[in-house]
This record gives sequence, C-alpha cells and structure tokens, in this order.
Amino acid sequence: MSTIRGARERARIEVTAAIKDEARKRLAAEGAARLSLRAVARELGMVSSALYRYFPSRDDLLTALIVDAYDAVGEVAEGARATAEQARPHPAPHVERWVAVAGAVRGWALAHPHEYALIYGSPVPGYSAPMDTVGPASRVGLVFIDLVRDAFRADGLAVPRLAPELRPEAERITADLAPDLPPPAVLALIAAWAQLFGLISFELFGQFNRLVEAREPLFRQAAGELARSVGLRGTPVG
Repeated sequence: MSTIRGARERARIEVTAAIKDEARKRLAAEGAARLSLRAVARELGMVSSALYRYFPSRDDLLTALIVDAYDAVGEVAEGARATAEQARPHPAPHVERWVAVAGAVRGWALAHPHEYALIYGSPVPGYSAPMDTVGPASRVGLVFIDLVRDAFRADGLAVPRLAPELRPEAERITADLAPDLPPPAVLALIAAWAQLFGLISFELFGQFNRLVEAREPLFRQAAGELARSVGLRGTPVG
C-alpha cells in the first residue's frame, strides 16, 4: 500500500510541475491577466475538471507561481550573500556583499523576466495575494536586512542622518522589521531596496532603451552608492 501511495504522490508532483511549467509559458505569451486554467489544461491534453483537482482556481495557480518566483529569487540572493561572506582569504566588505546580492537579483530578473514581472510588475487585475506569499516575498528583503545587521554588529555601519519629521515613521517600521537596528538605517534601507528594484525594472521593462548601454556597470555603481546610503562601509564599486 505504501508503494502505491508513493507512486501516486510522485505522479501528483510531476503533474503539478507540468501544470506550472505550462502556466509559465502562458505568462510569457499572454501575461498574467490572461492566464486561464482551461488554456493550460488544453495545452497539456487534460480536461479542465482534472486540472481543478490540482489548482481549484486561477488564483490558486497564480499563487503557486508567485511563491515559486519569490523562493527562486530569494534562494539566489541568499546564495550570493553566503558566497560573499565565505570569500577567501577574507570575507568581502559589507558594501561588496550588498552589491553581490543586488547583482544576483538583477541576474535572476534578466534570466526570468516574466516571473519577475509577475512578482514586481503591475498587479494582476482581480487577484489578491494570500498570506502564503508573505514569507517567500520577504526572503530578498531579509537578506539585505541581515547585511545591515551584520555591519551594525561589527561596528561597520555609519548610521545615516534622519529628518526629524521622519523619526516616528522610522521607529514604527523599525519595530516591525528590525528592532535591533537604528531607525535611520532601517528607513534608508527601505528607500535603497525600492531604488534597487526600480533600477532593475527600468532595465527590464525597456526604460533604458536608447539611453543606457553600459547597464551592468551602471547598476553596480548605483548599487554601491545605495549601500553607502544605508551606512555600509567598503571600497567604492566601479
């Protein structure tokens, strides 16, 4: 009986993977707003009722794709941080760690533009992300928070200035995200995080076309400046 259950579970995993792979193809061809369970089922040679046993609705399938995308870019960011910290003969300075993580996220986005657009592009009409997406969505942000935390603990953080009118907001956000960090650094981190993804989105969605050609050097330079805006210390990145 356990052998039968194991075979059924393997079959379910394989079919689920096939459904998500086909759905990603539909995202690339038509966009998330036009994703249809019936179209996915048709391309896989399944009847719609069979597909509904795996994903009861379009939103369930979208959620699975969103979680996978967040986990994929989160894994890339975590791997880049680990590599920078384990550099020999010495761990990379904090600015260089930040730039390495940012560059890894950019590389993932360029390699997976439709999945990036799904999680960082325009909201899908009629879709509301459930709590299941919160943890995966936090992975990249937590890597950057940990980088700042490591620098703070090592006395390698030059705490940025904070306008007095932003103090309450900075303290509120800090209490939610990283109560062990100085509020000015946390607020600067939020701004830097948004600007990093703005740079990636500009490149990916064509805003740099006919304007910027040296995009990778520009990104590295900007990422280094953003790292220093948060208070990280290290050699300039060129």
